Amino acid sequence: MTLDSASLKDWRYEVDREGIGWATFDREDSSANALGRRPLEELGRIIEVVERAGRSGAIKGLVIISGKPKGFIVGADINEFEKLTTEADVIAQVSMVNAMLERIEKLPIPVVAAVHGVCVGGGLELILACHYRIATRDPSTKVGFPEVKLGIFPGFNGTARSIRQAGPMAAMNIMLSGSFISASAAKGMGLIDELVAGPDSLHWAARKAVLQGRKSKPAGFAKAALGKWPARLALAKKMRSEVAKKANEDHYPAPYRLIDLFEKHGGDLEAMKQAEPIAFAPMLMSPQSKSLRRVFKLSEALKAQAPKSIKWKPTHVHVIGAGTMGADIAGVCVAAGMEVTLQDISPVQLEAGIKAQGKLFAKKFKTKATRDAAKARLIADPDGKGVSRADVVIEAIVERLDIKQALFSDLESKVKPGAVLATNTSSLKLADISQPMREPSRLIGLHFFSPVALMPLVEVVQGEATNSGEVEKGAAFVTAIGKFPLITKDVPGFLVNKVLTPYMFAAMARLEKGEDKEKIDEAVRTFGMPMGPIELADSVGLDICAHVARILGQDPSGSRLDSLVKAGKLGKKSGEGFYKWVDGKPQKGTNTWSKEELQRLGRELVSPIIEEAQKSLDEGVVASSDLVDAGMIFGTGFAPFRGGPLYFKEQEAGKPAQVAA
Repeated sequence: MTLDSASLKDWRYEVDREGIGWATFDREDSSANALGRRPLEELGRIIEVVERAGRSGAIKGLVIISGKPKGFIVGADINEFEKLTTEADVIAQVSMVNAMLERIEKLPIPVVAAVHGVCVGGGLELILACHYRIATRDPSTKVGFPEVKLGIFPGFNGTARSIRQAGPMAAMNIMLSGSFISASAAKGMGLIDELVAGPDSLHWAARKAVLQGRKSKPAGFAKAALGKWPARLALAKKMRSEVAKKANEDHYPAPYRLIDLFEKHGGDLEAMKQAEPIAFAPMLMSPQSKSLRRVFKLSEALKAQAPKSIKWKPTHVHVIGAGTMGADIAGVCVAAGMEVTLQDISPVQLEAGIKAQGKLFAKKFKTKATRDAAKARLIADPDGKGVSRADVVIEAIVERLDIKQALFSDLESKVKPGAVLATNTSSLKLADISQPMREPSRLIGLHFFSPVALMPLVEVVQGEATNSGEVEKGAAFVTAIGKFPLITKDVPGFLVNKVLTPYMFAAMARLEKGEDKEKIDEAVRTFGMPMGPIELADSVGLDICAHVARILGQDPSGSRLDSLVKAGKLGKKSGEGFYKWVDGKPQKGTNTWSKEELQRLGRELVSPIIEEAQKSLDEGVVASSDLVDAGMIFGTGFAPFRGGPLYFKEQEAGKPAQVAA
């Protein structure tokens, strides 16, 4: 059988003068390679040709490589998951792929994977079926199994093959965490066999590996022994205990089913391969996975808020206000590679704000040289000299209208043409702040959430007078620092605080009537939120809650909140609020309530979120229901496995499940 290369749309296949076959994955009309039905079918055709040529001696080996300059394979095409409607469909589809990967593994000639850039999910499963794996040391080269974040686990026999190569401890950890690791770390684990300096070295290294017939070695005896009984039983028990600290089994069943699969079949990897599709199928069909796939699509929708056509690239940011929020905004910008000048009238505050970023830099940068470079990019600027050369100026000072008005009236005469002027206000209207400005159309809102380094969402606020081009630049800046932009109207509270405030005060109203604060918080966690409303208020700061509440029409006068603020008990930051805080944790008693009771109460407590989310959509605060859901998931942690408040409302009403467009 011959292969007409012109008939391939997503792959190129050629045999060079030395008899080495090169299969290059370059998916048509796509910036990234994803394993959809057509690419997999075309790869199957290539493997069939290679199989015959290998047996006849017509070729010496096969190299699988990417034609994309910045990535290898981003995994399976999750858009095609929606075409599978039954567990039987899922099992049939993944079994076909697994049969092809088995053919690759059994080819009589060396098969080498040459990897540069992201190689995750199905991409990692594909290269694990190859005989030898070479990757670049480039920082962009990452491997991992993110499937658990989609409510599933590897389904292309990646469970068994990763255990074979890395041993059960390392392999299960990477599957259960869903995190990506560097090529160097992957080599240390046994998932990668060889490292080269960069993409220019890949072709030669792959050629050499084929001609020398190199083959990967499986995990050594000590690692593999953990897969034997009874060590496997003990390891599975420990894994369940660790997973339970992070994920409720009712909400996120996939990691638990993966552990079940390992516990039952981890001692016989061939049996594990056979059992994997049967365990995988119900996970893919589960409502949790449908919701989590929707969340992934929502993250893509947020990224799309920044137009790809925009050419403006910010490199220098000036932040005014070195309090916790301002300093943390500065730190995140530096971590993204930008130069930042940080201004504050207090030298003590300025020094403390810069010093506080050391933890972020230590986590982000792994070498002393890169940490030192980051520190050098964060510049104390008490006199505001950086304003005139900044691409973005962000104000993060006290939440007082008169002070902000005076600041922006002064700033607009100092900034360079084309610079973005932004306020981090959480409650004041842009129309009011910009009122004294000569060009109010320049002002946008960039509303960050605390803690800045961890919260992925930034609201990009468009006032009535704001130029849309400034909003686009604001969204582009947000994506440049690795965050998700959400464009909102200039209404009190924007989207997130507008929706969150009625929810928090409804919970506090129950508190006033005698409901136990711990029961309230536990009920909301039972629903799936990361934190209850009372603990959240303490974490945000009760003084801030009271201030925002007044602006949004929720007067706390005479309440427990009001009395605590007057007593200086402001929550976590003062050591006491509704809770007493010790070592950064609220002190709580023992949970004595039934699961059913907590489920009922939790649903009641989130009703204000759902109602206000619908109202915000009706009022056009953001452009679509998908963006409302995205804002609440990425801005508040609204239970991801429920897909967002409006999606959850639809599912409760019995409407068919829809993944975000």
